[in-house]
Amino acid sequence: MATMARTSTGLAFPDRFYAAASFAGFDGSPNSSSKDIASKFSNEAALILYALYQQATVGPCNVPKPSSWSPVEQGKWKSWQQLGNMASTEAMRLFVKILEEEDPGWYSRASNSVEPVRDVPMNSNSNVEPVIENGNSIAETKTVSAENGSLMEAQDKDVVSEGLGSVAIYDQWVSPPITGQRPKARYEHGAAVVQDKMYIYGGNHNGRYLSDLNVLDLRSSTWSKVEANIGSESVESPSPVNIAPCAGHSLIPWENKLLSIAGHTKDPSETIQVKAFDTQTGTWSILKTYGKAPVSRGGQSVTLVGSTLVIFGGQDANRMLLNDLHILDLETMTWDEFDAVGVPPSPRSDHASAVHAERYLLIFGGGSHATCFNDLHVLDLQAMEWSRPTQQGEIPTPRAGHAGVTVGENWFIVGGGDNKSGASETVVLNMSTLVWSVVTSVEGRGPLASEGLTLVVGSVDGEDILISFGGYNGRYNNEVNVLKPSHKSTLQSKMMESPVPDSVSAVHNATNPTRDLESELEVGQEGKIREIVMDNTDSEPMKSKGEETSERTIETLKAEKEALEASLDKEKLQSIQLKEELTEAEARNTDLYKELQSIRGQLAAEQSRCFKLEVDVAELRQKLQTMEALQKELELLQRQKAASEQALNAKQRQGSGVWGWLAGSSPQNGLDVEH
Repeated sequence: MATMARTSTGLAFPDRFYAAASFAGFDGSPNSSSKDIASKFSNEAALILYALYQQATVGPCNVPKPSSWSPVEQGKWKSWQQLGNMASTEAMRLFVKILEEEDPGWYSRASNSVEPVRDVPMNSNSNVEPVIENGNSIAETKTVSAENGSLMEAQDKDVVSEGLGSVAIYDQWVSPPITGQRPKARYEHGAAVVQDKMYIYGGNHNGRYLSDLNVLDLRSSTWSKVEANIGSESVESPSPVNIAPCAGHSLIPWENKLLSIAGHTKDPSETIQVKAFDTQTGTWSILKTYGKAPVSRGGQSVTLVGSTLVIFGGQDANRMLLNDLHILDLETMTWDEFDAVGVPPSPRSDHASAVHAERYLLIFGGGSHATCFNDLHVLDLQAMEWSRPTQQGEIPTPRAGHAGVTVGENWFIVGGGDNKSGASETVVLNMSTLVWSVVTSVEGRGPLASEGLTLVVGSVDGEDILISFGGYNGRYNNEVNVLKPSHKSTLQSKMMESPVPDSVSAVHNATNPTRDLESELEVGQEGKIREIVMDNTDSEPMKSKGEETSERTIETLKAEKEALEASLDKEKLQSIQLKEELTEAEARNTDLYKELQSIRGQLAAEQSRCFKLEVDVAELRQKLQTMEALQKELELLQRQKAASEQALNAKQRQGSGVWGWLAGSSPQNGLDVEH
């Protein structure tokens, strides 16, 4: 393998194609990693890159159509076959073009890592094989970086030399240098971004609730502590409000304020409080609300939808799990409680929520007292109806205490745990197709495999970045980690012609468990191929041929799909119903067991109390009998005393009359003597 010279202007073809193929992983090497490709490219991009690579290295597709019913094999064959007789050089050019659209900085990173491998002869069979991961079509590829972050280590000097703005790696967590005094380590805190600043408020450290407010300037990568002022509750009542330390709350940016909703406190209030921090005046206040406020709680989800906050679930001050639904109108500060139709999620806390197309509320995961969940529920905020759609792809493991944030139609989920270990995978859900995929994984018990961490999205140099802070995984963390996602939410809008359904109807259709992933791959890659062919003026005749072949193939696929659809739908529906019944039965069993234990404890306490009362009654009865005997004895003595006194008085009267007469001292005689 000859060493290729690199210049500042890059390589010429065909060397540039081989460098691109090596970077993307289409070199057939044994070190290929499908996980890296799954995180680097979308399904349709992976398919078209595979087809162009085959066209460039093997030539036109002359292999027969796969006989097995496999969405992956069908999609690969169709993607390659639709290229028709496209020239090898044109396929090379389009391969590099697509790669540059997906990853604009690929060449600079490839040239700083390893030499591209050029060991695939023209017009020879390729060894690139697909990997099926829960229904996703990903070509088996090689990435320039090894797994578990060796690429980050190889590029540390370039990546972290200038703070957040210097992150050049896509889909890998990086710990950039941050200046200033770090906040105290914590979990179950709140985080929000306002005007290029990430605010961290409250949380829990060693069982103690916190009330400090810290801010990370995303432009200067510097921590600072905010010395907040405490405002009065109202003009009529100028006394300062009580901003109690809290944890398990939600921090929502609204206009120039940070709204802290709910949360656990040492002395909980009866209902949810809404605290507001004015970022301009630096003042905390408690907002007055109207209507029936929900009971106080922590671990709930709070989602901003337009000018309303949607609050779901959580755990109240008595550790009772909730699944109620409340909405706070931020324009009128009025609470409303809603009873949506359908089956809501079971009572839970520490789950994640997101909104899609300003209409669909998604609830994922969370935990009860005994178990964690990985179910996905969707609430149609227009029809106020719950549904439980079928998830596809690499469905995450059950978890609670995770954090999520949306970028376009992609919902990124980080961290969480299942009471045994932390979740090491960073996953993403395409909210239009409801297909999960793994972005990256971390090793060990790092901050990103923690419970109670926060995740926000910021913008640095015009690019979105995910920022994680804090968490607990056996120890409390206060580290900042950053990930630059490569998933392009605007990929479809770049296509000149796209038959992909709009996101609103896609999510609505996704609630139907018969949704077919293969049709999504088929439609998406067809649109991408049409874009390429329209952009290629030299391949205009092949466009009509590809479209004709596409129509014939679609008809064949529809016929095959209809033959299997009935039995597949029946099995899926039965499986879903059984899973739901099992989950509900387990939840009921857990709740009944806890209730039984509680009643047993109460019964034991009542039995002990009854025994004590019986002892007290026996003692009182004995005392009462003694008192009755003493009373009788007292009455007898009183009668004897009365009789004695009567006898004594009688004797005294008798003695006084006789002796007075004998002595001549009667009253009459006395009077006579004196005269």
